[in-house]
Amino acid sequence: MTARASGWWSRLGGYDTLGLAAGLWFLAKFLRYGISALFPQFQTTFGVSNATLGAAFSAMMVLYSLLQFPSGALSDRLGEVRIIAIGSLVAALGAFVLGVGAPFVVVLVGMALVGLGTGTHKTVSVELLARVYPARVGRSLGIFDTVGALGGVAAPAAVVLATGTVGWRALFALGGVCGVALVAGVLLRVPRRERTESGGARSLAVRPYLVLFRDRRLAAFVVVTLCFGFAYNGLVAFLPLYLTQRGLTTGTASLLYSLLFAVSVVQVLTGGLSDRLGRLPLAAVVLGVATAGLVGLVGLGGLVGLGAAVVVLGLGGHGFRPIRAAHLSTTIPEEIAGGGLGLVRTLLMGIGAVAPAVVGVIADVSDFRVAFSLLAVAMAAGAVVAVGLAVTE
Repeated sequence: MTARASGWWSRLGGYDTLGLAAGLWFLAKFLRYGISALFPQFQTTFGVSNATLGAAFSAMMVLYSLLQFPSGALSDRLGEVRIIAIGSLVAALGAFVLGVGAPFVVVLVGMALVGLGTGTHKTVSVELLARVYPARVGRSLGIFDTVGALGGVAAPAAVVLATGTVGWRALFALGGVCGVALVAGVLLRVPRRERTESGGARSLAVRPYLVLFRDRRLAAFVVVTLCFGFAYNGLVAFLPLYLTQRGLTTGTASLLYSLLFAVSVVQVLTGGLSDRLGRLPLAAVVLGVATAGLVGLVGLGGLVGLGAAVVVLGLGGHGFRPIRAAHLSTTIPEEIAGGGLGLVRTLLMGIGAVAPAVVGVIADVSDFRVAFSLLAVAMAAGAVVAVGLAVTE
């Protein structure tokens, strides 16, 4: 290998941790939103209701949320790499089960395994990336979340393509193979180069982590994240179905669903800006933008109006993610970073997991526009609290 090639490989190797973590997050989002994109087909194939689909998605997200704190606390003891690898293998197993895909109870088992497996990834990866790239926390998390969001871009389009060719079950089986390959990359590369073991918290007890909430400003920011999580999770679970009921074709609805995630490249920008301009003011701005997008989804109609609302919502919603992660990772003390962030994310994902069930029930009792109006109110509440934090900073 020449000196020039060796130097290039060395520089590239410095980002292997980011690349592998982001690749696994891409796969996690691909599996989750691939399931969501199949809701219309599940209704036709298995004859299930909106409420049943919402409850199934909520159950998956509840399992996802329950793993946030244990995985973070265990990473404080055992290191991030082991936890990421174990969780990713469970998610890959879930993908293989979804590859069987019939009867509906098998789908539910696969969804449960995907929820459990992916629940170990985000919290621990944020902790790992914050330590590996301390001077570029916002930017690295922006890239991480952007790559993950691209899984949401790819999933609906891949579902449409696979349904007309090899079938959606084969798509999930391929996802399982990719998951195993990425875990192999993590075990081969990251332990040799970037693995960091914390000497901090040595217990899975919650009490040592609850002291974090004595900080009123941190507690208020957690309220912001809870409002955002409820609104966003309720939206993404039913957006394709909502768009078809607003008069768009299934194919057009899937394309707009992909567009929601395509604009996630904004995370690289907002993550970098948060390192330089401050996180709380920028959080208030992007949450205001997300609120405007949700209001547009309820009030506007037609392809142009709904498409514009989806873009605005995507810019604001995705723009908030790296800001949230960077603020929490730099506010929580390093010695309890894994468990502390895991506890916050457990609350976040727990409230977010309830949202699809709430939306499904309201849609069955009334209609989706009423349900989405509730989501807009929740997003607006988060924006208001963020403004208060920014003004009083």
